[in-house]
Amino acid sequence: MRIVDLSQPILTGMQVYPGDPEVVLTTVATIAEDGYQVASLHAGSHTGTHIDAPLHSIAGGQAVDGIDLARLVGPARIVRCTGLAPHDVITWASVAPQLQDLEGHAMVLFETGWSAWFGGPRYLEHPVLAPELAERILAAGITMVGVDTLNPDSTLRNDGLLPFHTALLGAGGVIIENLANLSAVTWDRPVISALPLALSGADGAPVRAVAMQLPER
Repeated sequence: MRIVDLSQPILTGMQVYPGDPEVVLTTVATIAEDGYQVASLHAGSHTGTHIDAPLHSIAGGQAVDGIDLARLVGPARIVRCTGLAPHDVITWASVAPQLQDLEGHAMVLFETGWSAWFGGPRYLEHPVLAPELAERILAAGITMVGVDTLNPDSTLRNDGLLPFHTALLGAGGVIIENLANLSAVTWDRPVISALPLALSGADGAPVRAVAMQLPER
């Protein structure tokens, strides 16, 4: 079975959404001094590659530990939309040919190539998904969407509004943000696993997202 890691490594000082808690990973016990090694991790619930549960932007929405795990593992359609300029809007018309025949898919992931800029200021200028995409994908029976950007909505130009979040999470959907290495998934219908930490009552959680190519039977 082939596996591609789609996750950003978690490390001290890594890029986070502006205003989110800074990430600090510290060794607090060592084998040399204590006979064992233990680390302390300080991080927000939306650190690195992570899931947004409905509670993230919908009052009274479902928390991350209440999401059925079966929704978070399954075949994915990867929409390739690289070569975009900063702040470009990905519309239904621009990707519709790649979003046909979605029956049997559990999720849709958008590869913009923007993960190459993770850690720097350009990463904040990522392309965004038009809210109509959420509506069309939901109409196809899919409630999970992932992006290789910090946010499917604009990070720098949002005026406090998150229309894609509102459309998808408002319908009980789930968003994966900060995916990486989608270009390495070169086969059709990869099986994606994006299982979050079981943070009780939380609005999101980091995931170790992977793409799997299962052996043919």
